[in-house]
Amino acid sequence: MIPVKGYAAQNSASLLAPFNFQRREPGPNDVLIDILYCGICHSDLHFVRNDFGKSIYPMVPGHEIAGKVVKVGNKVKRFKASDIVGVGCFVDSCRKCSNCKEGLQQYCQGGLVMTYSSYEKDGKTVTQGGYSTKIVLDENYVLKVSPKLPLEKVGPLLCAGITTYSPLRHWKIGKGHKVGVLGLGGLGHMAVKFASVFGARVTVFSTSPSKEGDAKRLGADDFALSSDLEKMKKLGNYFDFIIDTVSAPHDYNAYLGLLRTNGVMICVGIPPDLAHILPQNIILARRSISGSLIGGLPETQEMLDYCAKHKIMPDVEVIPIQQINHAYDRMVKGDVRYRFVIDLASLK
Repeated sequence: MIPVKGYAAQNSASLLAPFNFQRREPGPNDVLIDILYCGICHSDLHFVRNDFGKSIYPMVPGHEIAGKVVKVGNKVKRFKASDIVGVGCFVDSCRKCSNCKEGLQQYCQGGLVMTYSSYEKDGKTVTQGGYSTKIVLDENYVLKVSPKLPLEKVGPLLCAGITTYSPLRHWKIGKGHKVGVLGLGGLGHMAVKFASVFGARVTVFSTSPSKEGDAKRLGADDFALSSDLEKMKKLGNYFDFIIDTVSAPHDYNAYLGLLRTNGVMICVGIPPDLAHILPQNIILARRSISGSLIGGLPETQEMLDYCAKHKIMPDVEVIPIQQINHAYDRMVKGDVRYRFVIDLASLK
């Protein structure tokens, strides 16, 4: 077994604190990765607090992992020691269902193994995430990272990046489309970057007037305060798509009316409460409300390569692991532009 240092939550009310644990020795198809950076996702906070009711403790969060391969199994073909790599939100899947065979592992029907707070295929080993010094996993669930990408900015692409890239590609959003982005946080700022580069006309909706400048800098064409009723009225029946990135409770009906006939509201944020939808807001204009998860392995690799080619990177604030609890407090307050990334050097 390999000794590993990390930070873990012992229960839903505890702060994250130093935690020593062990990873398995690499098997024939495994790679051992030295974790250098790990992004902080809002869902990390949800899992730490058990907002979804399925957290497993002790828990080492983190699914936006960037690092370097230090050892490979004797059957590994895709990687070698010193390769720069990434690990996203899952580390295994059934590999047999139709979705896995189509490269849509995020929708695995046979049991997706999440990077943390999940059970490996043996049904008893709990996965632990990237707020740690090392990780071991099958090479097929590891992603190649171009040297053109600054490593400290890679992690957020593996969650916030692919979560917004995937629906934009699925709905073939691009030139000529009018896209609203609801929320300008970790997910929202990547949605703006991708949608604008793809050629769409982008409007950002936010509750914070201070974010207008950032919205325009990131590529948005317009900005609307959700509390500005006159502006909201003017935008009625205007958008082809709205990307809803908000993970806090909010009124979906206020935005459904902004969609044109056949418009689609795509939910990628996961609020902890039930959504209340008035049927007439959908029926009267044949609007749709849909959802999208992360991306499968092929699409995530495509996204990483696209970002390297077009120099698309998240805006990050790098912190040492010792500041993790303070970062969580700031994240709750929306005080981050726009993704925290942990530098694991101080834990080695």
